[in-house]
Amino acid sequence: MKTICFYFQIHQPFRLKRYRFFDIGKDHYYYDDFNNENIIRRIADRSFVPANQLMLDMIQASEGKFRFALSISGIALEQLQVYAPEVIDGFKELAKTGCVEFLAETYAHSLASLKDTEEFVEQVKQHTETIKELFGQTPTVFRNTELFYSDEIGSVVSSLGYKGMITEGAKHLLGWKSPNYLYASSSNPELKLLLRNYKLSDDIAFRFSNTHWNEFPLTADKFVRWISTTPESEQVVNLFMNYETFGELQSKESGIFEFMKALPRFAEESKISFSTPSEVVGKLKSVADIPVPYPVSWADEERDTTNWLGNQLQNAACSKLYSISERVRLIEDLRIKQDWMYLQCSDHFYYMSTKHSSDGSMRNVFSPYDSPYDAFTNYMNVLGDFITRVEAQYPSSIENDELNSLLSTIKNQGEEIVSLEKEIKKMKALKNKKAISSEANPKKTATKK
Repeated sequence: MKTICFYFQIHQPFRLKRYRFFDIGKDHYYYDDFNNENIIRRIADRSFVPANQLMLDMIQASEGKFRFALSISGIALEQLQVYAPEVIDGFKELAKTGCVEFLAETYAHSLASLKDTEEFVEQVKQHTETIKELFGQTPTVFRNTELFYSDEIGSVVSSLGYKGMITEGAKHLLGWKSPNYLYASSSNPELKLLLRNYKLSDDIAFRFSNTHWNEFPLTADKFVRWISTTPESEQVVNLFMNYETFGELQSKESGIFEFMKALPRFAEESKISFSTPSEVVGKLKSVADIPVPYPVSWADEERDTTNWLGNQLQNAACSKLYSISERVRLIEDLRIKQDWMYLQCSDHFYYMSTKHSSDGSMRNVFSPYDSPYDAFTNYMNVLGDFITRVEAQYPSSIENDELNSLLSTIKNQGEEIVSLEKEIKKMKALKNKKAISSEANPKKTATKK
């Protein structure tokens, strides 16, 4: 029996305000609050709120047969809690149904998996804790920023205990193979890979309202028929896209909500089920290992990382940012920690892209800057001020060897404190046990005296 695995991404960055060179050292607040609030409110009203209601209605109407997954960056969750708390309430209602799975990812929607493994691990753990606190779930499947994946990244994700990971079904990885199977990491076969069927996903996310598309209009029965006519051995169709597809990227007037609402009925008629990523990982067996020596993503025809690290501007900014990561980890200042997260967001580097690709027009729509060079200049001014604040606490004059020694000392002291705390607990427990024993046998204690 075939199954459809829907996963929806939700992410919005903290966009930076116009920050001049002359602001460095004088202004330590970097964000365009007005723009950020307006964008979140607009998307919440057009997309997230009605989409949450749509999904809840579909779950209830299908008696729990419709199932899907959400992956929400920590940065997006923070903004939604402030500007659109009703969206968070909607997610909680979906979580209560037991039909919606929340995935783990990097808290800051960052490039850390490509640049700093220690930072990557910390962000994943922080995001997982946030999901547990908000929605009562402990994620077992991981979705990296922009679906970045490689054998090296897979090894780290597997070491953190995740059973599955979502990535792109890129042509150069699969060759003649189909993405409609469960695969496994070649470096860690216990880590299962769900590969995005980019054609069918993009039919909904990008082509749905395109009147020049030769398959327009796309109806639910037609879409289900495409899936049902795939080879019988192909067990899972992974449809991964942005949640903003519903109401924002595809307007309400396009019929996107009616299309989704009709899917479960036609799927049931064709004996096609819906599954969450963890259910796919738990039920299906992987058919092969997929070797991925270099990072892939879900962007552009190349399906690589060049949208974020494809030119000198992006690489210079990213290298400068992560050059101070060890110092930031030593700092306890919560404001610096918060800025560190927000400045790692992949969107800042995406705005610096100079690629002339098929989705270049989309990049122009999403970017708040007039050009990639404006994006680079503004970001580097902000980063210059941030680095000044970091170095005020841990100067760059401290050599790396000295800094590593300091980190080792702090780590050893931390381990010693933990060990001593355990000993104190054991001693207290033993003392309490003796006190209880004395109270239970007063005569025996008196005789000994």
